Amino acid sequence: MSRRKIHITEFDRSRLQELIAVAKDFSGHNRQDLVGLAIELADAHVVASENVPADVVTMNSKVLLRDVDTSEEMTYTLVFPKDANIDSGAISILAPVGTAILGYAKGDIVEWPVPSGKCRIQIEEILYQPEAAGDFHL
Repeated sequence: MSRRKIHITEFDRSRLQELIAVAKDFSGHNRQDLVGLAIELADAHVVASENVPADVVTMNSKVLLRDVDTSEEMTYTLVFPKDANIDSGAISILAPVGTAILGYAKGDIVEWPVPSGKCRIQIEEILYQPEAAGDFHL
């Protein structure tokens, strides 16, 4: 699957770049989760919060995902690591699925490598996006 340019808000990009810098200072420079996120941010199409399409996954978005291979559905809210809690469906941006879905839109199929091959999920629905709801501070 070819990579495409993701959409990200300037606010999210700024906070995520700060997260990467702090995490590198505390945990080293060779973390693949940080490298992957940095690559996504470097290639992203940056837009003002008011202009991000309503069907794009941004930070603090709640999304319905479907595993393409098993049809299993899951609902996650994409959060910063300090707010992650898998029991409540809050998935960290640094988790492989979190980094994978950031900036992609409803209907997109996203894939990333896992030990057994590739994981492929489709973004079925954006149940809540802060920017679409006017919550520009989240």
